[in-house]
Amino acid sequence: MKNERALVVIPTYDEAENIELVIDRVRASVPQVDVLVVDDGSPDGTGAIADKVADHDPHVHVLHRSHKAGLGAAYLAGFSWALERDYDLVVEMDADGSHLPEQLPRLLDAVDEADLVLGARWVPGGRVVNWPRRRELLSRGGNAYARLVLGLRVHDPTGGFRVFRRETLEGIDLSSVRSEGYCFQVDLARRASEGGYRVVEVPITFVERVYGESKMNNSIVREALIRVSQWGLQHRADQIRALTARGRSSVRSS
Repeated sequence: MKNERALVVIPTYDEAENIELVIDRVRASVPQVDVLVVDDGSPDGTGAIADKVADHDPHVHVLHRSHKAGLGAAYLAGFSWALERDYDLVVEMDADGSHLPEQLPRLLDAVDEADLVLGARWVPGGRVVNWPRRRELLSRGGNAYARLVLGLRVHDPTGGFRVFRRETLEGIDLSSVRSEGYCFQVDLARRASEGGYRVVEVPITFVERVYGESKMNNSIVREALIRVSQWGLQHRADQIRALTARGRSSVRSS
């Protein structure tokens, strides 16, 4: 991380029981980083709690949005905020405590040799805690499917604990991102991989939330399946076009 400025972006919707503790843990783990809470008009007062923390800590900021518009839209708003203020590194982190702030230093250390660092559950040394078997199978299966159809070399493209260099965010055309739910994470991982950026995975421990309810639902799973399948078809079509072009070039040169 060296002397680079880092911003941790934390999207929130109804995380009143978690947000203050998560901010405190981030600030204790890496005191030099800033935190941006992106709240989508939480009816439980999450935004107001974050405001109170920000009032007493200049490293904490809050971006209020009028309504719940999806994880992807919240992160895109946070990325824009970070880039406008010249942060060198931008971190994604969940608000529910499932991403352990105490593991953030190892991700920031890894970014010295990477353009994107993924906190990975499904690599040696990574694990999940207190997940039901069905949830684990869904995650493993979703990651395996994304790797297969998109030709990704990373093992956990759906994970949401990650660090971007600003150059990576600037280079992957965020203006064209339309994914909203958890497939947003796959979308950005594939864009970084296809763009030739250095993507490194660091093992993490993912802990199921203690307070509040998971935002995962069937519509999010359907969106991810549909979009990843569409991207996969495009990926294969691009490969075929590239092979055809090489074949024609070989014929002409001979």
